[in-house]
This record gives sequence, structure tokens and C-alpha cells, in this order.
Amino acid sequence: MPTAPSWSTPDTEQLRELAAKFCATQLVPHRDRFADQHQVDRDLWNRAGDLGLLCLSIPEQYGGGGGNFAHEAVLLEEQAKAGDTAWGAGLHSGIVAHYLLAYAAEDLKQRWLPKMATGELVGAIAMTEPGTGSDLQSVRTTAVADGDEYVINGSKTFITNGQQADLIIVVAKTDRTQGASGISLIVVEADREGFRRGRALHKIGQQGQDTSELFFDDVRVPKAHLLGDAEGQGFVQLMLQLPQERLIVAVGAVAVMEAALEQTLRYTKERQAFGRPVFGFQNTKFTLAEAATETRIARVFLDHCITEHLAGQLDIPTVAMAKWWTTDKAMEVLDNCLQLHGGYGYMAEYPISRMWVDQRVQRIYAGTNEIMKDIISRTL
Repeated sequence: MPTAPSWSTPDTEQLRELAAKFCATQLVPHRDRFADQHQVDRDLWNRAGDLGLLCLSIPEQYGGGGGNFAHEAVLLEEQAKAGDTAWGAGLHSGIVAHYLLAYAAEDLKQRWLPKMATGELVGAIAMTEPGTGSDLQSVRTTAVADGDEYVINGSKTFITNGQQADLIIVVAKTDRTQGASGISLIVVEADREGFRRGRALHKIGQQGQDTSELFFDDVRVPKAHLLGDAEGQGFVQLMLQLPQERLIVAVGAVAVMEAALEQTLRYTKERQAFGRPVFGFQNTKFTLAEAATETRIARVFLDHCITEHLAGQLDIPTVAMAKWWTTDKAMEVLDNCLQLHGGYGYMAEYPISRMWVDQRVQRIYAGTNEIMKDIISRTL
């Protein structure tokens, strides 16, 4: 593989060293404990903030790192290479903070973003509902105007960072008679009366990641917490921000492919079967040759997408291609790599088994891969 992505700079590679060290010392040793408690330690966010690892692509005037998506990608890659899926920093910094940067009123940016950069505030976005997944037009959570406030009622599920979030962007209907044009995004602080957290959800993978149910019972927030300058802009805002979320998913998928290939090459060259290394068998060589080729293609496509995104030229169909293809291909590569580990590949203590089960959800979230193909088909 190339020694560094095509979009790398001396600055991003210096950051990579810091990110790799942070992941090795603050995430890897605590993996089992995070899994047992279904969330990272709360002060992990503060430690990351102290090192400047949060909100890397948010301007310095709002307390961020002043970088761009390449800086976010470096941290995401190092987290994936370390085998961590518990820490929801990608959503906090690469998604939630950017909704606020793009659409929040100036005084709210000044109030919230610096605290997100230090880890004092943890961010989440509440889209999915018990009866609504990729079909965001059908959300049932409502935000009804009452004087200078909105009164929010509804429930959300599968919310990353839900148990620890201090600031939640809620997808709600401000006009129940409309479909997409009735959707708005409203920020709710977790200390508001009527807001409560449900259970931390138990998943087949990503056990350490904080994924939760959230409930809103007559939660009152100021109308100023509406993102954008008018109601009904939420669906458009989501469509404009989702491409970065999908690119974040692709970054993780490709990094996992690279890590799985590296680990499997090492294992098959060390493991003996019938008096020779497992790598010595033709089936092993061919399987890994295919995996190496597919991983290289995925990397080249991803780097192209990141370069386009940095230039402001990444279009929605292309990032949809990247999201579905890299996550589908990652599962193929992981499955083949697990197979080459034999029985040990099915043991929980082997990294390949954790990668395999943790990666599966990437084909579902940020819009299912079937939705990605539908988006692409509209442009054909």
C-alpha cells in the first residue's frame, strides 16, 4: 500500500502520530471495559479535547483545530486501525459540529462549538425513530411552536453518543401536514425538563459504542435553537450534510480493510499447517491477492473522494457509490480474512473477529446501501 494517502500533508502526518498514540494508550487498553459498560469513559472526551483531537475541522474562532476534512480522516483512520468502534468522535466532530457551524445562529456557535472542542459538551444527532429509519420524511417527532419556544414530543432510537450527549440535534416535524418540507432541525440541551434517556442498546457488534433510545416529553427549547433561518429547511440541511457522514463511513471501511489485510498476511505467514506456513498454499495466496487488489482499489477511490470533498466538488451520487461499495467490499475482505484464520478467526480475542462483527452495521447506517444505490440510479 502507498505510505501515505494522496491528500496527506506534513501537518496531517504529524497529527497521525498524535492520533495513533492516543488510540494506542486511551482506547485499546480499555476496549473490554468499554464493551462491558457500553460506552467510553466520559473523561475520555476531555482528554481528547486537551490534546486538540476534537472538532479538528472547525475554525479556530469557534475553538476548533482550524483544519479540514483531511484532519478528521486521519483520526478516523487511526481509530479504525486500532480496532476501536466505541468512541463516537467521528459523529461528534465530523457531523454534529458541522451542522452547528453551517446552520446555528452566531451566538449559539460561540456558546456550543468551543465546548464541543474541549469535550465539555458531547454531541449527538437524533434522526432514527422506532418506526422510521432511512425514510426521514416520515419522522413522527413533533416540534410545535408555543410563543418563543418549541415544544418537542417524540422518541428516537439507535442514537450514537445518546447516553453521554449534552447537545442533541433533533429531526422533528414543525408542520405535520407536509412531508420533507415540514422537517426542521432543532437543538436540545440534555438538561431540559422532559428529556430522558432510555436504555443503552445491546448490539451484536460495536459493544463499546454508546447507542441509545431518547425520549422527548413536552421538552421546551427556545425558537432560537432552530437550525437555519426558517422552519422546514431540515430535510435540505440533512441532504447537504449527509455526504460528509457517508464519506466518514467509507474512511472507516477502507481503514478496516487495510488493517485486516495486514493482520491476515502476518497470521498466515506465521501459522503452520501441514509443515508449512498457511501463506504457502495457493488458495491463501490467491485470496489475499484478491483482497490486496480490492483494498488498493478502495483506497484509490476513497482518496479521490476525499480530494474532491476538500475542493468542495464531491457530489452526492459519487459519495453514495463510495459508501455502499467500500462497506460491501469491506465485509467481503473481512469474511475471507477471517476464514484464513480458521477456528481462531471465530474467537473473540482475535482482532479479525471483532472487525468482522463491528463492520457489519456500516452497510446499514448513514443510509442503507440499498438507499445508496437508489440515489445513484436517479442520476443514470
